[in-house]
Amino acid sequence: MVGARALTPCAWALALAPALAQEAPDEAARDARLPPARDGRLERAVTLDDEHPFEPPADLDAWRARRERVRRQVLVAAGLWPMPARTPLNAVVRETARRAGYAVDAVRFESYPGFFVTGNLYRPLPRGAGRVPGVLCPHGHWNGGRFSERSDDEARAEIEAGAESELANAKYHLQARCAQLARMGCVVLHYDMVGYADSSQLPHAEGFGDLESELALLSAFGLQTWSSIRALDFLASLPEVDPERIGVTGASGGGTQTFVLCAVDDRPAAAFPAVMVSTAMQGGCACENASHLRVGTGNVELAALFAPRPLFLTGADDWTIEIETQGLPELQRVYELYGAAGNVAAKCFPEFQHNYNRVARELMYAWFDGHLGLGHAEPIREARLDPIPPPSSLLAASELSVFDAEHPRPEGALDAGGVRRAMRAAAEEAVAGAWPRTREELESSFRRVFGGALEALLHTSLPEAEELEVETGPEVEWPGGSRRELVLARRGSGEAVDASLVVPEAWNGGVLVAVSSAPASAFDGASPHALDPAPILERGWAWLEPRVLLVDRPGARLPVDSRHDRFVGYTLGYNRTLIAERVHDVLTAVGYAHGLEGAREVRLFGSGEAGAWVLLAGAIAGGALGRTAAEWRGDLLAVERLDDPSFLPGAEKYGGLPVLAGLGAPRPLALFGTSDPPARLLELYDVAGARAALRAFDAPGAALVEWISAPPR
Repeated sequence: MVGARALTPCAWALALAPALAQEAPDEAARDARLPPARDGRLERAVTLDDEHPFEPPADLDAWRARRERVRRQVLVAAGLWPMPARTPLNAVVRETARRAGYAVDAVRFESYPGFFVTGNLYRPLPRGAGRVPGVLCPHGHWNGGRFSERSDDEARAEIEAGAESELANAKYHLQARCAQLARMGCVVLHYDMVGYADSSQLPHAEGFGDLESELALLSAFGLQTWSSIRALDFLASLPEVDPERIGVTGASGGGTQTFVLCAVDDRPAAAFPAVMVSTAMQGGCACENASHLRVGTGNVELAALFAPRPLFLTGADDWTIEIETQGLPELQRVYELYGAAGNVAAKCFPEFQHNYNRVARELMYAWFDGHLGLGHAEPIREARLDPIPPPSSLLAASELSVFDAEHPRPEGALDAGGVRRAMRAAAEEAVAGAWPRTREELESSFRRVFGGALEALLHTSLPEAEELEVETGPEVEWPGGSRRELVLARRGSGEAVDASLVVPEAWNGGVLVAVSSAPASAFDGASPHALDPAPILERGWAWLEPRVLLVDRPGARLPVDSRHDRFVGYTLGYNRTLIAERVHDVLTAVGYAHGLEGAREVRLFGSGEAGAWVLLAGAIAGGALGRTAAEWRGDLLAVERLDDPSFLPGAEKYGGLPVLAGLGAPRPLALFGTSDPPARLLELYDVAGARAALRAFDAPGAALVEWISAPPR
């Protein structure tokens, strides 16, 4: 320590007190200050229109670990972690039409009790004795969805451009895909997106986005993804379908459904998402976005979760135009880790606009022919379609219709509010199944489900020292030790966390990371921490004080996407929430403290709103932390608006702060500002056999100081 004087503990404390009580920092302290750091998080939000590059891990073990985390993140974002119970499908299938080589059925089944997934089943004729492949066909955002119909002029324009060759196929390109696959020997399910065609219980991409649904992770994206999973359940259950040979293909929004389903479900054997996967635009509809979904990831990596199973991507003159040079090479590197480089391919057709035209469809037929074992000779050409005209209105009958005058929607069909209640009930039942009754369950299912969820809600982790970039100000004398100012950042992140570090001369190797929600520093006058640093330092503990994001700007909020007011998922699907950023900064400081030469133990203290940040950081850090003390200001569920600084989508679903803080059990924890710890937190410490490790203090007095500054381990 530069120029430090040797003082007895008593004399050191007396010397320190005036310095801490002064109205403004002395000249030496001012000289220790670094210029305000520039934090990239305050400049602009990441949006769906940005570049989202993917850098694969170098080895298979690292990729498998990354794959597990990203897959869990998708499931959490969809509200499907843990997976709800698969209730009876109660499927109703009726044949409505026959064409040369295939029959068409109207199909409905319940993905949740009272919510109907609707569509058409294309079955090959004649029916054989053996099992055949199945193909799921989500339709995407084409006008009319499953009932899509181009005008004659539009169809002729497609033919003139070389995109189509037959008028009927061009007019009814979605039917053409399903019919051709059926003629090739596949059972095809062409099912509605929510709010399209016969699926009218909720408008498309509406009915969600409010505070209640965000706290419970209910979304259009989640409903649609669950319907895709149940569609796969239905198709695989058909007696004529081989469940080991199921393909999935769709374009545009149907391409999103394709790669999302294949990211979270291991059953598909081959996939062909058309004109969707890229490092550029990620999907513009609310049904393709959800809070937490793409924070730190993007569509190319989501598609890579399907590896090593066969995957083919197409591009066009749209956001996918560079897929062969930006996306495919990275996917090939992932597939090479499995020794399956031949199982991934991509082809761009820049001469065509956004499409799933005959040129692309015929590539798909060949891909599925080879990987689903259909055995056709190549090249495979799409036959002329004998179309089934769609209904002229929702009331008109059509051979494609599931519901009409003779076949009305069942009386038990839920309205929009009922669908939300059904989704919520199913999610609550699934989460309740992971609640621990024994210490073994606490360490297994509870940590897997709730701990995995918290990682996906906060999008952060405790960094190793080598992951940090540290800018260090000059070391200055401080009574009994030294002080320096720091700027901490995760390497390459563009972040910046200002911090102060005071190390006493008689340092015992302990570091207390003290976090406050007040903008002032403990060294700028009166302490904002509800805890005086003097006795902590007197007991030999170093004091590390990070000033986390925006604490110096009360009322300020992070940048948002221009579509934020329509749906917060456009912002929070790509960026951490403010509370998550603050927890992230706390963990950055903890990681730095661990890396200090001579550090033996790191403890955490949080006052004001920072009590919640510290509790969440402690849950992430786990055994890397020692004792933690936090001010209890109530649960995160008390937020009343979407722009509340403590708003965390999913907090309610996973039990709020008492349950998430319980992930730190059995580590010693003290709450202050309350004499009555939350019941659920007490229950978790009881299950851990560590009730004595949970303390409560009415105020941060001498007893709490003695507890938090006990000698390090």
